[in-house]
Amino acid sequence: MNAAVNPTESAATSGVVAQVEALGRAARAASRRMAEAEPGAKNAALHAIAEGIAARRAELNEANSRDLEAGRERGLDAAMLDRLALTDARIDTMIEGCRQVAGLPDPVGTISDMAYQPSGIQVGQMRVPLGVIGIIYESRPNVTIDAAALCLKSGNAAILRGGSESLHSNQALAAIIQAGLEQAGLPREAVQVVPTTDRAAVGALLRMPQYVDVIVPRGGKGLIERVSNESQIPVIKHLDGVCHVYVDGGADADKALAVAVNAKTQRYGTCNTMETLLVHADQAEAFLPRLAAALGEHQVSLRGCARTRAILAESGADIAEATEDDWVAEYLGPILAIRVVDDLDMAIDHINTYGSHHTDSIVTEDYTRARRFLRAVDSSSVMVNASTRFADGFEYGLGAEIGISTDKLHARGPVGLHGLTTLKYVVFGDGHVRG
Repeated sequence: MNAAVNPTESAATSGVVAQVEALGRAARAASRRMAEAEPGAKNAALHAIAEGIAARRAELNEANSRDLEAGRERGLDAAMLDRLALTDARIDTMIEGCRQVAGLPDPVGTISDMAYQPSGIQVGQMRVPLGVIGIIYESRPNVTIDAAALCLKSGNAAILRGGSESLHSNQALAAIIQAGLEQAGLPREAVQVVPTTDRAAVGALLRMPQYVDVIVPRGGKGLIERVSNESQIPVIKHLDGVCHVYVDGGADADKALAVAVNAKTQRYGTCNTMETLLVHADQAEAFLPRLAAALGEHQVSLRGCARTRAILAESGADIAEATEDDWVAEYLGPILAIRVVDDLDMAIDHINTYGSHHTDSIVTEDYTRARRFLRAVDSSSVMVNASTRFADGFEYGLGAEIGISTDKLHARGPVGLHGLTTLKYVVFGDGHVRG
């Protein structure tokens, strides 16, 4: 027998769905105006938003204090509260971020690959906005500004659904963003923040392909899995960050040590942090004890294959055995899995079998092997003699990023302005007709 439906609950859900649909209709209308917005107007809006953040810093601090107080009452842990906090430094970063995005070249409307065809017509491609982008994220209110700035500059409209813990901060930021849009003569509905914490709002947003063109989830694995499973709209996402560094037989040991230590310890909780180190057998006996000593200074716990454990045992290090689960683990902490491999083929096979298609690096002085690694490793970022920690939009010269995609369609890797646009064919003729 079916459980009885609570009429109050059903009515409340219907109200949330109607509310989100209203946001969708307004965003679709705004997106059509944003697609034609001139670069000067978009940049003026970004500068107005930056000035608004600076002018209304006290209001932001007050709104954020309410979120932090509520978070403490709900028992949020210290790490979550830290991500939630809008410190003066983070507010300054948001201001600077808007100004940096304003300074980036505007991709919208650029035409490329124009070529005459035998018929006499010219055919090329024009870069255009995606339309309406739904962004679902957790905790960090600074994402509201990052997302709004990138969507605005790329000529899109955005519907932002932040975490319930940052509701007051996000609403205060939304007011500043919409005031900046209006000041520049652009529709305030180009950036809207979902005003409810009801989880039904997420479900409603994921089921509006008539209004929303792309969904971008930013947050933990649970959020991304839910969005991927429920969305009726294309999703730009990555699920895991199981990143590798491979120390080739032709590597410079000092370079390899610097890259490996940085890739693991520069920050632990990021998706581009190295989680597994692969070492060529010719390097292992000399390299692994040096690495273990260096990582020991950072209190990194090691787990290794049988050959790794045997080599490190000779230098007095007793490390845990790596299991099959370790090869697919995203630790997001001071733990590293290590495997000794026989050759480049074995390294590539390990990465393509266990990796998450995020970021992988080879350390080598052999140009031919470096080129083969670049071609064969199936990841969104593949590096030579560089730390995996470089895999983000800022370091790639994209300015801010809205996230990282490990999918192959439509964007791959760090998603900046170009990733928030698409291409359409344009044709120029002079009265041409097809015979």
